[in-house]
Amino acid sequence: MKPLKIGNLTVGFPVVLAPLAGYSDLPYRTICRLLGAPFATTEVMIDRFLLHESKLRRFILKTDDGDHPVGGQFMGSDPDLMAQAARVVRDLGFDVVDLNFACPVKKVVSRKRGGFMMTQPEAVVDIVRRVRDAVPDRPLMLKLRRSFVLEDGESEAFWRIAEGAFEVGADALCVHARAVAQQYTGRADWNFLSAVKRAFPDKTIIGSGDVSSAAEALRMIDETGVDGAAAARGAIGNPWIFRQARELDAGRPALPPTLAEQREVLLRHYNLCLRHYGDWKGVMTMRHLGIGYARVHPHPKRVRMAFVAVRTAGDWQAVLETHYPAG
Repeated sequence: MKPLKIGNLTVGFPVVLAPLAGYSDLPYRTICRLLGAPFATTEVMIDRFLLHESKLRRFILKTDDGDHPVGGQFMGSDPDLMAQAARVVRDLGFDVVDLNFACPVKKVVSRKRGGFMMTQPEAVVDIVRRVRDAVPDRPLMLKLRRSFVLEDGESEAFWRIAEGAFEVGADALCVHARAVAQQYTGRADWNFLSAVKRAFPDKTIIGSGDVSSAAEALRMIDETGVDGAAAARGAIGNPWIFRQARELDAGRPALPPTLAEQREVLLRHYNLCLRHYGDWKGVMTMRHLGIGYARVHPHPKRVRMAFVAVRTAGDWQAVLETHYPAG
């Protein structure tokens, strides 16, 4: 497959890890990279939170030498704050500045951030211009949705944002092929992704929506012509999706992980979380993540309920010993 590029950055293999609230922290990005993800993005942050040191900021923005290339994603509506936040992301060493105008969470939209901005095309283009001026030396990407409401069949705001953003210096769009109001229901409109790529044949377009498996990631790229596919919910509990995509692209079968492989990855992820968060928060984070990992186990419901009951490190280890025998 054609290598993915974002501005002057060559990412390589075009199936990447999307930003995922509650999942795509440094430990999970590290695991996904070990299994073939060439690029990852932080969980989204609010612009003003980036401007002040806090424990949350340290957790979300922590990176290391092995966590590159990496995008720093944030959202907001004030051009000055967004420009200041972009400088913070650049100065912390992130390779791509990523602006989120797509988040459909009701609390975010009600506060006029994220997906709400799909109703404000002129304001979005102004933000992109200000951010581009603030960080001329970093690739700049936008996360957009097809429209704000499903009934907007013409996606007029999207086209105004996309055209204006590229005119003022954006390098790439990551397009989720649903309306904001749909959140994650219904099918993503891959025909819309095709239309976007036809409209901007020389620009980088990354598709998002219904990338539920490695096969679907490659099918999205093949059928729509987009330059890359972002795995979001399809990567929850399944970091092997990136290895499987590479195997399929090479003409080999995408084998599911054995229980011994799952055990090895869970243990590595557990140790990374303990180092990142400390003992108690690390265990509770892995309880949450273990529920996701259960989906690739041969007995997903049984294992999911076992992880739900975890309250201590001993509980977590007991689930591992009971359900993930060593090879």
